[in-house]
Amino acid sequence: MKEEWMKLFQIFWTFFKIGPVTFGGGYAMIPIIKKEVVDKKKWVRTEEITDVFAIAGSIPGAIAINSSTFVGYKIGGIKGAIAALIGVFLPTFLIVVVLSIIFLQIQNNPKIDAAFQAIRATIVALIAYAGYLIGKTAIVDKTTLLISLGSMAILFFSPIHPVLIILTGMLLGISVVKVKQLLGNSDKPKNEKHTSTDELEWFMGDGI
Repeated sequence: MKEEWMKLFQIFWTFFKIGPVTFGGGYAMIPIIKKEVVDKKKWVRTEEITDVFAIAGSIPGAIAINSSTFVGYKIGGIKGAIAALIGVFLPTFLIVVVLSIIFLQIQNNPKIDAAFQAIRATIVALIAYAGYLIGKTAIVDKTTLLISLGSMAILFFSPIHPVLIILTGMLLGISVVKVKQLLGNSDKPKNEKHTSTDELEWFMGDGI
């Protein structure tokens, strides 16, 4: 029981620290989540976290909260999902409440305006980096490259809703796999060693 609570606290604490340091939220949070749960904690593999981001971005709700909940569930079941959800949501909620009160008092300050301009530019860099991280595992052959480029072109030059593009991508993926199977050219995923969460050491102060 004690070990379970330590695990839940570790999940909560990890996501609690992610929230306050990821300005821009959403896709800007992806590199930090990946660094923590894949590179540092080794709770999930890179391919798995890519799938999590893909699913989280294709369903209603904020991608950061969806992703955190998915990862928490994979690590600790329903309790882990709740711990991750509260962890990523709580600090942001508290900060927004405090900043809303302060911002109403200083919103016309030119220094504050300058600071927000710099933050917006930084967010663009974070989102671009998140796209690069996902692209390294999502674009694995000519087919996925063409799907990625085609989707990007549609987003830039047509008014089609992103949800329709996601659904079309899902159908294309299924169709491509079926065609490869019929041609006898199905690709089998490489086996990778995955560290079980039971083998991890749960240090209370470990994190960012």
